Amino acid sequence: MPETRVPRRRRFLVCEPRHFAVQYAINPWMQPDVRVDVDLAQQQWQSLISAYRSHGHTVETLEPVTGLPDMVFAANSAVVVGGRVFGSLFHAPERRPESTHYDTWFKTAGFDVYRPESVCEGEGDLVWTGRYVLAGTGFRTTREAHREVQEFFGHPVISLTLVDPYFYHLDTALFVLDDDNIVYYPEAFSAGSREVLARLYPDAVLATRDDATAFGLNSVSDGRNVFIAPQAEALAARLDERGYVPVPVDLSEFRKAGGGIKCCTQEIRS
Repeated sequence: MPETRVPRRRRFLVCEPRHFAVQYAINPWMQPDVRVDVDLAQQQWQSLISAYRSHGHTVETLEPVTGLPDMVFAANSAVVVGGRVFGSLFHAPERRPESTHYDTWFKTAGFDVYRPESVCEGEGDLVWTGRYVLAGTGFRTTREAHREVQEFFGHPVISLTLVDPYFYHLDTALFVLDDDNIVYYPEAFSAGSREVLARLYPDAVLATRDDATAFGLNSVSDGRNVFIAPQAEALAARLDERGYVPVPVDLSEFRKAGGGIKCCTQEIRS
């Protein structure tokens, strides 16, 4: 019998894809000549919000801004642990103005916001596990930012090197299931980083490239329910065998910009 998993209520910050488009290319998924169906993107995004709320989670929204098509990817704006907000400094100049709007939201909500000195893309590359931060580098967030994160939060930061440009953020190659375990795609990481993950999580759920290219690793788990791309069928089946409950949510339109469920979801941990 698979283990009975216990969900934990979460608080999420999201941003409506009213101005979502692919206007530039900053990762291999983005093709500016491919048209985005904004109406479909809106419908898919609303289905994600409905899924979160129907499972008992709190969802708060930030008003989108004209001219910032990637603002929908709220995860990249910050990482929040223990009520402390470590903001973002985007690698791409096109995305840097997003930080101001997210910082303003957090400050208005009563949070202090730390401004990083080094390139850092929030939960895109910084994954809180409940004990420490798994931190990606190789394409966006720098190792210098990892040091800043450790100094700011006072929690250990474990640097992991990403080697495949299709998995340019850590949250495209790895996600946390609960306080004890993760899912990840080994080939997205350097050999040394794979060894680190294997030592830390010997019972991890390992994903295939098909799982990863379906954005199955860009998932959100509340400890029991896993909000996951429906195209990642094999991964969903393995999670079910472990006692987790896959909740399929199709955000396929956002793949045109290299994003998915987690990219659209910033978790506020108080």
